[in-house]
Amino acid sequence: MAEAFSVVGKSLTKPDAYAKVSGQTKFADDLSLPRMLFGRILRSPYPHARVLRVDTSAARELPGVLAVLTGDDLPVKFGILPVSQDEEALAREKVRYVGDPIAAVAATDEWIADEALGLIDVQFTELPHAMSIQEALAAQGEPIHGSSNVHKAVALEFGDTDAAMRVAEYVREDTVFFEGNTHLPMEQHAAVAQYAADGKLTLWTSSQTPHYVHRALGKVLELPMSRIRVIATPNGGGFGGKSDIFSHELVAAKFAMATGRPVKITLTRGQDRVHTRRSDYRHAISELPRWRRLRQLRRRKYLLHGRPAGDHLRHPPIPVRSRAALHQQAALRPEARARHTAAAVCAGDPFRQSR
Repeated sequence: MAEAFSVVGKSLTKPDAYAKVSGQTKFADDLSLPRMLFGRILRSPYPHARVLRVDTSAARELPGVLAVLTGDDLPVKFGILPVSQDEEALAREKVRYVGDPIAAVAATDEWIADEALGLIDVQFTELPHAMSIQEALAAQGEPIHGSSNVHKAVALEFGDTDAAMRVAEYVREDTVFFEGNTHLPMEQHAAVAQYAADGKLTLWTSSQTPHYVHRALGKVLELPMSRIRVIATPNGGGFGGKSDIFSHELVAAKFAMATGRPVKITLTRGQDRVHTRRSDYRHAISELPRWRRLRQLRRRKYLLHGRPAGDHLRHPPIPVRSRAALHQQAALRPEARARHTAAAVCAGDPFRQSR
C-alpha cells in the first residue's frame, strides 16, 4: 500500500497568501508611528559635477520642516565590499550620477517636505562624464573617484590553463556585452526609523539583506551595532534590487536621531528607478585585456578552463550609479559561456551537432 504523505504531492497554501490578498500584510510604507515625520531627498540632475554650495536656509525656515541634512552631517563613507567603501549617504564634494543624493528634509507631511526640497539652492560646476568604458579608460577630465577610473584590476586562473590550452580541441575567445537592466518590483523602496529614549535605533526597511544595512548603519552613524535593530519588512518584490544599502535608509535613521521622532522615507517610482542599482550597466568582459576561454568536449559535456584578466571600470551612463561596473560577475556565468561555445562548435561540425 502506498505511503500517504502530508506534504509531498499535496497542493499547499502559501503561509502568507491570506494576509496578502486580504490587505493585512504590512509593508514598510504601510507603517505609521505616532508623531512620525516624512523625509524627502534632493538628487543631482547632473551625471558628474562638483558641488560648490548647498544653501538650506530657506528650507529650514519653512513651517513644518523639522530638520535638514547635507553631506556634512553624514561624512562617513560605506559600501558592501571592502574595496568599495566609497559611497556617501549624501554627496559632499561632488555628484557622480544623475540621482546622486545631495540633501534631505524631514517635515510633518509629505507636501511640506516636497516644497522644502525646492527651496534648497545647490550650485554646481559640471564636470566631463564618461558614457562608455572606452571614454572611462581614456580618462579625459577628472576621474569619477580618486585618481583613476579603473576601480579594480583582477586576474584569475582556474586549473592548469597552459596545459589545457595546449591539448585543447577547441579554443574560443569572446568579447561579451551585457545591456543595462534594472529591477522593477511593484513595491518601491521605503524605510521607517525610530530612535528611542534609551538610545537604541530601530529601522524597518524593505530590504532583502538586513545584515548589510545593519553593518552600514553602525559605521555611518557611528553607533554600536548592539544598539541598532534592523527589521526587514515583507517585500513587495525585489529580485535582488533590494539586497544592498541605500541612502534613504541611512538618512531616515539620521533624521530619527536628530529629531527624536520616527521618520519615514518612501521613494517615488521615478526615484526608485534612478536610485536602485542597475544589474549591471553595459559590460565589456574582455579586451581589457582580452579574455581567453577553453572548452573541451568530453562525454558531451564542456569542461571549463579559463584565464580571464580584466578591469573593473567606472563609467556612469545617465542615470545609473558610478560604482564599479563589475564585482565578481566579471567571470560571466560559466553555463552561459559553455552554451555559447557549444553552439559555435556544433555549428561548425555537423556530426557533433547530430549527436
